[in-house]
Amino acid sequence: METTTLQAATHQLPQAIEPRNPGMDLDMDWVRAVQANTSAIERRAATLPGRRSVKKAHQAAWLCKAISMIDLTTLSGDDTAGRVKRLCAKARQPVNPVILDQLGLPDLTTGAVCVYHDMIETAVQSLAGTGIPVAAVSTGFPAGLSPFHLRVEEIRQSVADGAEEIDIVISRRHVLKGNWQALYDEMRAFREACGDAHVKAILATGELGTLRNVARASLVCMMAGADFIKTSTGKESVNATLPVSLVMIRAIRDYYDRTGFRVGYKPAGGISKAKDALVYLALIKEELGDRWLQPDLFRFGASSLLGDIERQLEHHLTGAYSAGHRHAIG
Repeated sequence: METTTLQAATHQLPQAIEPRNPGMDLDMDWVRAVQANTSAIERRAATLPGRRSVKKAHQAAWLCKAISMIDLTTLSGDDTAGRVKRLCAKARQPVNPVILDQLGLPDLTTGAVCVYHDMIETAVQSLAGTGIPVAAVSTGFPAGLSPFHLRVEEIRQSVADGAEEIDIVISRRHVLKGNWQALYDEMRAFREACGDAHVKAILATGELGTLRNVARASLVCMMAGADFIKTSTGKESVNATLPVSLVMIRAIRDYYDRTGFRVGYKPAGGISKAKDALVYLALIKEELGDRWLQPDLFRFGASSLLGDIERQLEHHLTGAYSAGHRHAIG
């Protein structure tokens, strides 16, 4: 294939490209006006997998783009320094270097590495000099039910230890009770504690009850200054889905149309196949446009996804599928 088909993915932090979303005062008239037509949303989402298909060199190019937007993640109770070091090595060299050379992308990396607070120091040291940021989950992840002052302090400690991105979890009860002022105030405090680190607000959409709640929570978090909105912790029974993604993406579009500030999007949990990644990229392209197809505005929260993408790229070049164990992540 012609290497000109693929464009090198250069990693840049969001502040290097876009002005950060400063947030705004809570506009309850706007929040109350937000509705969600569930049947229409589900019909639109159902059309996506069958309507958009890319093949051969074009598919390889899209898959390489997807790699550049993966937050390579390990969030297990049995995480060790050794596992995190292996994950960071995979982030630096996500695909067999022979394959990357043939594709013309020898410097391709993932978008970030995402870990628990205790693993930040190990990840920062392992990624020194690469330009790959460390993201840390915070605020009592995944439930978000620890005392508020401890959640805020956890953010500050993660930033002090070198995390450049903080994935926070919101209090779902505020959404379920319709207490939008409380959600706004909480998110505002988290954003302030992050300082220069970028904040991704995890909505845990599988626990919010309705798509209308998802839409309103998305909007309130953006009003409070979220740099990204993210679907899930990956620990809920239902994580990223196309209907939820459509709702959140359209909230991002509405916020941009109203304020002029671009907010990023991160689907997380359950996205493990290359074909699924292609569907999400097509959704972003159709609903938000090409500008959002960059690591500063779109990320996949994933671990096993990278292995399947690597298998697909090897198949593209050799015509044969390799065994999954040849592409272990960590």
